[in-house]
Amino acid sequence: MKLISWNVNGLRACVQKGFLEFFNEIDADFFCVQETKLQEGQIELDLPGYKQYWNYAEKKGYSGTAIFTKFEPISVSYGIGIDEHDHEGRVITLEYDTYFLVTVYTPNSQNELKRLDYRMKWEDDFLKYLKKLEQNKPVIFCGDLNVAHNEIDLKNPKTNRKNAGFTDEERGKFSNVISAGFTDTFRYFYPDLEGIYSWWSYRFKAREKNAGWRIDYFCVSNVLKDRLLDAKIHTDIYGSDHCPVELDIDL
Repeated sequence: MKLISWNVNGLRACVQKGFLEFFNEIDADFFCVQETKLQEGQIELDLPGYKQYWNYAEKKGYSGTAIFTKFEPISVSYGIGIDEHDHEGRVITLEYDTYFLVTVYTPNSQNELKRLDYRMKWEDDFLKYLKKLEQNKPVIFCGDLNVAHNEIDLKNPKTNRKNAGFTDEERGKFSNVISAGFTDTFRYFYPDLEGIYSWWSYRFKAREKNAGWRIDYFCVSNVLKDRLLDAKIHTDIYGSDHCPVELDIDL
């Protein structure tokens, strides 16, 4: 099985910049998208052979997620069942016979960390949600988690220490996810690989200089570790300030 996750930073814009070419070429079994930035009816995607599932934010032009899949799920749910968190279109869960697939767009802590307190609450509630799913069957979750876990995961760790996405608090919450029984699949295969990122600021020619961050992930319940085949980050694919990430797994 091939799974792709991509923060497209506006799907309508990304479609103008090669989204469908990549989609068709990669031929994924599951294609998860974050930050669609649209409402129902604002785009018509012709994706033959794929079921489409969308979760829209109530606020126009903001957040939003989607999953395109070749396999019809047993059930589909939107959000995590907590009203405080479920107005921004951030989570979709597909249930299959032997696993759950979750895509997530984690809230950004924002400039001056003005949303950090909310982010901390989100992190705790989302992890509880994952663990509740896991009581029934293993979980694969993916998306823009808005955190670079370790210094190896961004170009300039020293100067970003207190910035959104690399605070001790956010990194600690991701450590909690790992401690709770999940595997960061990219680091599973490439524990020491440096200079591979999934997001670059549009400012300061960051992508040209590869001054990036690895903030897009596929994580799996540890029980699935033996089924992992490969993890990739498609740094050569443009169309967004993020690039797609991939998981290959024997399901």
